[in-house]
Amino acid sequence: MPKQSNLVLVVLAFFSIYVIWGSTYLLNKIAVAQLEPFMLASVRFTTAGLLIFLIAKIMGISLAITKNQLRNTMIAGFLFLGFGNGIVVWALKYVDSGFAALEISAQPLVVLILMRIVQGKKIKPMSLVGVVLGVIGIYLLVSQKALISQENSVIGMVMIFVCMISWAYGSLFVGKADLPSNFFVNTGYQMFTAGLMLAISSVLFGEAWSLPTEWSTDVQYSMVLLIIFGSIIAFTSFNYLLKVVSPEKVATSTYVNPIIALALGWYFLDEQITTQSIVAAVVLLTGVYFINTSKKGVTLSRFSSKGGASSKK
Repeated sequence: MPKQSNLVLVVLAFFSIYVIWGSTYLLNKIAVAQLEPFMLASVRFTTAGLLIFLIAKIMGISLAITKNQLRNTMIAGFLFLGFGNGIVVWALKYVDSGFAALEISAQPLVVLILMRIVQGKKIKPMSLVGVVLGVIGIYLLVSQKALISQENSVIGMVMIFVCMISWAYGSLFVGKADLPSNFFVNTGYQMFTAGLMLAISSVLFGEAWSLPTEWSTDVQYSMVLLIIFGSIIAFTSFNYLLKVVSPEKVATSTYVNPIIALALGWYFLDEQITTQSIVAAVVLLTGVYFINTSKKGVTLSRFSSKGGASSKK
């Protein structure tokens, strides 16, 4: 249990990973309505990475890492942020922010299945129940005619699922990779290198870049919030919580983020919340609960202090 003197910090940190991370879907949805997706993600992560380096230098933290660690942070940055987050931002052009958050909440299910395929680890009975419920929940979610009928919504759903595979593999990779011991430095390199990769991708796909002065006020605010709160403050809070509370408690963000995203998308963007979506959310999140609460839950690998930057946010 955290000491009483740290209680306020713990509460604020949980607020960050619950509400701030849950709101990143809304912020990305607002920004991608005007900005090109890879450009958006590139500006966000490159800027956040540079700010983290600046903060580290002010705090007297060395940014020196080995060539092997640089290579590994680049791989993790690509899996979590470059491909993982960049494609999700692209998909948000075609699917609702709340829907995307709810689909992404099934990530522990994908990690579990990938560990079974890649590492041959057995799925425990409680986790197996979670897998069954997760599959049912995803089916209920993506089988809604109102969603499927929207232009390019199906490819958006599929690409989000592909991103979940990328994050799952990234979770397995960082569990064994030689990464910088300081999480702040580790995160900075992942974000900065992922931002550069996204910039290259943006150029290759012929995206049109624009200056912040050309953006609408809503987009400007969204980008600032994504960089400062979504990328720096929330992830710092995430790592702080890993040191003072159990991983299982930190993993509760898996259940809260989609609810926050659904509520914000409904309130600010008039996104529809159907009865089937609610049922799918209950079934899917119950399945995730069974997976995450399984003893020695290997699906919490991304909630280790050695892990990479947050995959989905």
